[in-house]
Amino acid sequence: MKMIRTILLVISMVCLVSACSIVGVKPWQRGIMARKSMQLNAQPEVTAFHNHIYFSKEGSSGGRTFDGGGCGCN
Repeated sequence: MKMIRTILLVISMVCLVSACSIVGVKPWQRGIMARKSMQLNAQPEVTAFHNHIYFSKEGSSGGRTFDGGGCGCN
């Protein structure tokens, strides 16, 4: 029984380690991943414009990531 557990443990460890193999991105795939549509912010100009409007209305800077408003109350 102990031998079977040891064999199962070794087999499961080999499976887990093989799942973590280094695959990486091939050089010909980097162009696909670098497309503008694949970026987190595909339209930085539009986002900057929306941020400018938001911060002008809010009366603060960095208001999207912090609690509180432009009046200083939290």
